[in-house]
Amino acid sequence: MIIFLIYIAIFVGSFFLVRLIVDQTAKGYSARKTVTFGDESAVTSNRTASVVSILTIFLLWGAFTGSSLLPRFLHAPGPFEGVATMTYTAEADDGSRDEATITVLVHPVGEDAEVPEVDPGDGWAKNDAYTIGAWRSGLMRVDRNDEKGRDQGHQVVAVNGEPIVPGGEVLTEFGRVGMSQKGTLNFEPAKGWQMEPIWLPPPEAVVQRLGEIASDGYRDSTLWEHLGYSLFRVVVGFVAGALVGIPLGYAMGLSAWFRGWFDPIVEFMRPVPPLALIPLVIIWAGIGETGKIILLFLAALWIMAIAARSGVSGVNITKVHAAYSLGASKWQIMRHVIVPNSLPEIFTGARVAMGVCWGTVVAAELVAAEQGAGMMIMVASKFQLTDIVLMGIILIGVIGFGIDMLMRKAERVLVPWKGRS
Repeated sequence: MIIFLIYIAIFVGSFFLVRLIVDQTAKGYSARKTVTFGDESAVTSNRTASVVSILTIFLLWGAFTGSSLLPRFLHAPGPFEGVATMTYTAEADDGSRDEATITVLVHPVGEDAEVPEVDPGDGWAKNDAYTIGAWRSGLMRVDRNDEKGRDQGHQVVAVNGEPIVPGGEVLTEFGRVGMSQKGTLNFEPAKGWQMEPIWLPPPEAVVQRLGEIASDGYRDSTLWEHLGYSLFRVVVGFVAGALVGIPLGYAMGLSAWFRGWFDPIVEFMRPVPPLALIPLVIIWAGIGETGKIILLFLAALWIMAIAARSGVSGVNITKVHAAYSLGASKWQIMRHVIVPNSLPEIFTGARVAMGVCWGTVVAAELVAAEQGAGMMIMVASKFQLTDIVLMGIILIGVIGFGIDMLMRKAERVLVPWKGRS
């Protein structure tokens, strides 16, 4: 929630700042010469907003992971690390009370630490020392070295002078001290706002892991082989889905019989997620490469069919009438009217289908894959290697974004009439 609120604040602040300083929009009479409202072709991406958006994401990522790439004043409050001290009050069955000090060394996770040496003190309640990793918690059996143990009714009744009972807690400047139902103290150091590396590593850790895998490989395959296998599966599955889906969509858009026959099938399969088809694909096609291609084929098929059908159905009927009045044949109308006017919808569907295929490739590579970005992600997740998981996700996103950019470029070249009547 805190990250979300900070993100919204940066978005609003940068919006007004960019409009004030950078965005020099035409005003007055010149602004009325171009109609932009409702005209998709006139609304283009603001490059400044894109750059600020990406920088904001990396800023928040670095700030909430304690990244060394950012100055410390930009870091969110991190977990407590250092020496924490607190006192506890113990009471024996004879009603006598005594106080002792607990010293806890909170060390970075993954590092070994020695228990601090402390003076036991003079009373029957002795001073204690423990080590606990940051973001962790640990039990503190303070009665173990006291002269009056549990057999003499030893129980902790206060921490730092504040009463505590089984199931209760006391908040200190170093963290939370709770008491179990059996009367044992539990210390949980303050976690701050930063994420533990096992949940979200800093950007430099992901970059370092990328360099290691790019040079040494992962599970007997290079990084480029993993990405190449994923790209090959996605492209083959997408192309196969397009080769079947586009003609099917054209047939449904041009023929009432085809529409009536295939519409229930398409509309039934369209909302079924590809992940739900994995067991059926394994039964039908096995766990080899064919099953993965079929899963991606099905992910693209229905999207391309609906896009082609929508493109044909959206052709302006006045253009068809005009072609007929000029003596055009059905083939000429199909070639010069139907196809050109349906291409924008098909390209939009292709971009959506490619995105779905990239989202499905991870699931497709769950089926006994030995190479692939999805295989890397899933194997790494089993060993809680979050940096590899993030690396794989980022690479899949970058490649998918690059493919989408290429498809947009191809659309501008091949369908320059998009958005025009």
